[in-house]
Amino acid sequence: QVQMVESGGGLVQAGGSLRLSCSASRSIFSIIYMAWYRQAPGKQREMVASISRGGGLTNYADSVKGRFTISRDNAKNTVYLQMNSLIPEDTAVYYCNAWPHYDSWGQGTQVTVSS
Repeated sequence: QVQMVESGGGLVQAGGSLRLSCSASRSIFSIIYMAWYRQAPGKQREMVASISRGGGLTNYADSVKGRFTISRDNAKNTVYLQMNSLIPEDTAVYYCNAWPHYDSWGQGTQVTVSS
């Protein structure tokens, strides 16, 4: 398995932007799909975006489509999530993992969007 360390979260006003980063403990080149997930208080964890190994295929949850962009740099073992036009409903802890996900999760990074 691979360990992930997420960073870049914070407190932002509605309409603002954040860029999340996920650094992996080893090469992610062999992981066909990487993804970002989030878990809001009292809700189940959900996948918000995924990206294929070469970056040519991406998929987004309807709730973030057009606002979030996922990317990956296999040479740096890093996955990114650019989040624009943030809304309070985006408030959650964000995690990255493979898709389908491994059993082990990182600590996540908290994103809080104020209205």
